[in-house]
Amino acid sequence: MAPSTFFLEAPSRLRAIVRARESALIAIAVIVGAASGLFVVAMSNAVELLHVGLFGIAPGTRLSAQIHIDPLHAVVVPTIGGLVLGLVSLVLLRWRPAREIDPIEANALHGGYMSFRGSIIVALQTVWSSGVGGSVGLEAGYTQLASGVASSFGRAFHLRRADQRIMVGCGAAAAIAGAFNAPLAGAFYAFELVLGSYTPASLAPIGVSAVVGYAVTHAIAPFPLGIGVNEVSDISGRDILIASALGVICGLTGIAIMRGVALWDALLTKAKLWQPLRPAIGGFIVGLLALLTPQVMASGHGALKLDNMSAMSATAIAMIFALKALASIASLGSGFRGGLFFASLLLGSLGGHLFASGLNAVGLSPDFNAYTIIGMSALSASIIGGPLTMSFLTLEATGNFLLTTAVLAAVIISMQVTRELFGYTFATWRFHLRGETIRSAADVGWIRDLTVRRMMRTDVVTVDADMPIDEFRKQFPLGSKTQIVAINADKSYAGILFVADAYALETNAGTMRDLLRYPQATLLPGMDVQLAVAAFDAAEAESLAVIDPAHGEVIGLLTEAHTLRRYTEEMDRHRRDVV
Repeated sequence: MAPSTFFLEAPSRLRAIVRARESALIAIAVIVGAASGLFVVAMSNAVELLHVGLFGIAPGTRLSAQIHIDPLHAVVVPTIGGLVLGLVSLVLLRWRPAREIDPIEANALHGGYMSFRGSIIVALQTVWSSGVGGSVGLEAGYTQLASGVASSFGRAFHLRRADQRIMVGCGAAAAIAGAFNAPLAGAFYAFELVLGSYTPASLAPIGVSAVVGYAVTHAIAPFPLGIGVNEVSDISGRDILIASALGVICGLTGIAIMRGVALWDALLTKAKLWQPLRPAIGGFIVGLLALLTPQVMASGHGALKLDNMSAMSATAIAMIFALKALASIASLGSGFRGGLFFASLLLGSLGGHLFASGLNAVGLSPDFNAYTIIGMSALSASIIGGPLTMSFLTLEATGNFLLTTAVLAAVIISMQVTRELFGYTFATWRFHLRGETIRSAADVGWIRDLTVRRMMRTDVVTVDADMPIDEFRKQFPLGSKTQIVAINADKSYAGILFVADAYALETNAGTMRDLLRYPQATLLPGMDVQLAVAAFDAAEAESLAVIDPAHGEVIGLLTEAHTLRRYTEEMDRHRRDVV
């Protein structure tokens, strides 16, 4: 999908200054950070206004913090809201049939190029999804809009590929920093999840953008964002060991939730429902669950009040945990826009409190607040990824270094369990379900760009596969050519002929068809370099013909040696750009 243009191009002299000076890039990062902070406030405001208007809650309160919601509102609003979302998405599909690109995919495959209009659409869909009570987080919308604007700034200044990717990271960092009052967590969210790497060149712009985004949001946010926690007692070595066990449980739980979303999506797809009915069904399920506990609705900011958990029974917490997990699965698997970031924080905190209840039952007397925070971080790391992101989020929320050490242990274990048994985060799992092979935001777009069409030779010599051997010897003396492509009477590919094979025979009888090699192994012009290398390995061939997929005719020839050389050259160039 070609990225849409929104911002006008900057004057050429200004573009030259920005491309030549890192300080100019930092200046743009300041603007991106300020805009991202405003987006976070505006989207949060919009969702709260929808909650007040649609559910009749008091202004200044959170939907998921309500003790009771009118049953009619609880069921009807998310159901009708899901139907409206489905109808709008159906109309948008005709206007914009291409799928919108998120920041991770943009940086992995498209050099940081995102559609500005598409980002606005995704942000509005996310606001609506959460506003009608869908159990989704706003963080996906925050980062989508902020990164989309940052990408547009990059295009306006004609930034290099590496700088364009950094701009996308700046938008995401500022959005997360503002959403959680955590500039360090925002910066490392960009490094770990949006850029896929950390380089000294990216530190200054992303760090500055995160700080500015935090400052803007913190200054004007009408609703308290971030995570409020209680004081935690001293952490001992025993707690670190126990936290590791909690990390294993969180890793397994994260896998179950991610697979649950995919399973529900597959079931609805198999049912072949009219597309707008999918989110309507998801909204209806969320509404029914909200009749039992309103804490399942929206992102869960109101429900994530860690100081309230101590007054709740383990049974009540377990019920909220199960229902919130089901609501998130039903919402995301049905087509509501949003993410699992805040839901995973809420579920992790509930799970951590339950874990502490179990420890208390066997006489270990744990600090409930500590294990609530550890569970929150470990489950989020399993689902979202970003171990340092979650560790810094804990540090900024608590200021407790010893607790952060225990969190880091749990996060590492949780991430490793997820990697070993599942291999994906929630974002990359969705890519996998769509047929993509990317596992992170690391820049692999250049591999997609290096196609067989770009590498192949087009001056291909072809002969009739039924040419007599003696005639072939007359036409191609030994040493004149190494290999020739043979074609059938209808000009379709037949195989590859090696000139030496024709001269190795002791007889002139027969045709060249008897000497054909690799009749079934071919390349397509759209294959990338990795697929081409795999094809050479599978065929055990040193050269393969390139076939037009529409007509089956030979349009080129590619050798394995040239493919590997071009692959190495592009990889070296990419490494130099990173350095």
